[in-house]
Amino acid sequence: MEMIKVSANSRTSAVAGAIAGVVREHRRAEVQAIGAGAVNQAVKALVLATGYLHNDGIYVTCVPEFAEVAIDDKVRTAIRLVIEPTAKSNFSAVSLARPAAALSGDD
Repeated sequence: MEMIKVSANSRTSAVAGAIAGVVREHRRAEVQAIGAGAVNQAVKALVLATGYLHNDGIYVTCVPEFAEVAIDDKVRTAIRLVIEPTAKSNFSAVSLARPAAALSGDD
């Protein structure tokens, strides 16, 4: 699973779709943002993604963390959002809606 990286210029709807898709597929997503504008976009995208996932019966929690990231030989502090489903989430509707080939992981 790749880290979803958000910038201040990221479209919130695109990031929200990515978050929802990764949670549906991998049961977990991680979003990383550096700077106030990027963190703002990431949080707005998380709110949108939560709505998308609720429509499928998936309820998520988010745990924010600090992360150190090396960029151009400099260490920067990033905010990492770890998004995971709660115990009351129902992935059966998502699994039924996806083709069998997509579920097997064979590409």
